[in-house]
Amino acid sequence: MKQIVNRKPKFYFFSILSMIVQSCTTTNKYLVFASDNNGQKMYNVPYGLGKRQKMDVFLPANSNQYPLVLLIHGGAWQYGDKSHMRQLQQLLYKHNISSAAINYRLVSKEITYRQQLDDIAMAIDKLDFEADNWGIIPQHFILLGESAGGHLALLYGYSHPEQIVKLISLSAPTDFFSEQFMKSTYSKYTLPMIEKMVGVKMDRKNPSPEFQKASPIAMVSNVPTLIFQGGKDFLVAKHQGFALDSVLSAQHIQHQFVFMKNAGHVPRLTNIELRDSIINPNILNWIIH
Repeated sequence: MKQIVNRKPKFYFFSILSMIVQSCTTTNKYLVFASDNNGQKMYNVPYGLGKRQKMDVFLPANSNQYPLVLLIHGGAWQYGDKSHMRQLQQLLYKHNISSAAINYRLVSKEITYRQQLDDIAMAIDKLDFEADNWGIIPQHFILLGESAGGHLALLYGYSHPEQIVKLISLSAPTDFFSEQFMKSTYSKYTLPMIEKMVGVKMDRKNPSPEFQKASPIAMVSNVPTLIFQGGKDFLVAKHQGFALDSVLSAQHIQHQFVFMKNAGHVPRLTNIELRDSIINPNILNWIIH
């Protein structure tokens, strides 16, 4: 099902904000705060031994009627911080939906998207281990990712349908191997970043199958998916969202495609009106129903 939003942004800053800004560092201390309604907000909970393997866990009181939502920040796989997802965490908490926002290892010479997927798996293992203590349903999660985090959410979710009940993708790249991608202007300016993420150099005449393995459109499985795509996104070209929509439609997989014609990259950060009237309501509806 497609939902097309044709609305000019009222608040527009550089959409690149969430991709290139290194977040403020957060304390490594494990903090627990009790909220007014007897819920808990826990910050920097370790899920592994690495410096970045920490997550913020928000647990509203009596929230086990919905799956916990695991939030995965963006930042071109090389930047970003879980604090970028704080507004969404607060929104979910307000609606009695548990969530965990994770930091993960960032791409370097030693780290590719594969290790980032491993971090998602480790975070889920931690959530499963604490399920009884935290009042959450084990092996029953929703992944919500933004930009590069959306790419990771899609890849992990489609590979683990036994764990992931729904997916939410905001401004995510989905295709690094098709002929349409190879011929696009988008591929020319994003390829250096994508090569670092995959860990392989691209030979356009004989592309490595690793680029296909890293592409969500090649890995889809029967996991209901909500897709947001901006028509004026200059960081993730609009055909990326349409490509995933087409594959899901062809395979008759339940999904919703919200195409925001005049939106740029990650519009929830740059357009308050669009965030409050379109993005947040669709996210909540997808989780609750």
